[in-house]
Amino acid sequence: MSDQRPWLTVIIVNYNGGQFLQRALDSLANQTDQDFTLILVDNASTDGSLDNLKTDHLPEFQLISCKENLGFAAANNLAARSATTEWIALLNPDAEAFEDWVAAFRSATTAHPSVSMFAGATLSMETPERIDGAGDAYFGFGLPWRGGFGHSASDMPDAGTCFSPCGAAALYRRDVFLKEGGFDERFFCYCEDVDLAFRLRLRGETCIFWPDAKALHFGGGTSGKASDFAVYHGARNRIWTYFWNMPPLALIGLLPFHLLLNFSLVLRGAIKGELKPTLRGLRDGIWGGHLWSARHTRQARRSVSSWHVLKAMSWNPWIILTRGTDVRPFDGD
Repeated sequence: MSDQRPWLTVIIVNYNGGQFLQRALDSLANQTDQDFTLILVDNASTDGSLDNLKTDHLPEFQLISCKENLGFAAANNLAARSATTEWIALLNPDAEAFEDWVAAFRSATTAHPSVSMFAGATLSMETPERIDGAGDAYFGFGLPWRGGFGHSASDMPDAGTCFSPCGAAALYRRDVFLKEGGFDERFFCYCEDVDLAFRLRLRGETCIFWPDAKALHFGGGTSGKASDFAVYHGARNRIWTYFWNMPPLALIGLLPFHLLLNFSLVLRGAIKGELKPTLRGLRDGIWGGHLWSARHTRQARRSVSSWHVLKAMSWNPWIILTRGTDVRPFDGD
């Protein structure tokens, strides 16, 4: 590595990452582009995942040990403030980057110099021939999802625009990330990546999906798939993302459909045995999020038209029903 400052800081936030964490670090040690530094934030893990951790094969490494679990959002913000590089990349502890992951993201910044957020492609660690996510999509009624989840890897789209990066494998220009306040720490985890992308889109930013930046992702490896924790935070944070960010006329016009969507999620929760955490999440989303004050702050910073934001969303019900991808041809910087 040169004596100059690296171009990139990779951030991993660990909470009881177990066996996954070392594999994530090893995948970074094997990168063809070693011009990066790694910041590992440990959220007071209790599983011994830091014990005997091997880091001497990494180009540059910093450990931040927290005395309590700050959550995914706050821990990433802490690392971003500690970084000194132009770019920051997020990688989950239950993910493994392909050996050209860093190099591919560097190529993305060169190809699109005016863009400040990029989404990588993730494949299922359990079934690598399946897509884990081709960026995050956002249905206009207020529901985000990982694009293409469960679809064949052969259906991975080409480079283009998507609504948001998935925080499991994402790239941000550090100064833009920090200027926008980073992730909203009230989210703790889940939807904070979509919320940040929504805020940035209100400011005229876009997001590029870059399929060459590949990683394997276990998904739920540290929080549990469909755990009460995940269901609660997902339900609550979807409410906040929608109410805080949706442009005014769209908020009014789409509100009946948003309510209908949440009613359908309650029914789904009842069928799947997830009714209690779903209802708690919806309750706290409505009453615990300072809805109108937070909304006023975000809308006051909006610098583009409502149409500019709405056209980046998904409106085809079939795409969301099938968890399809929504990556569109890039039409310029």
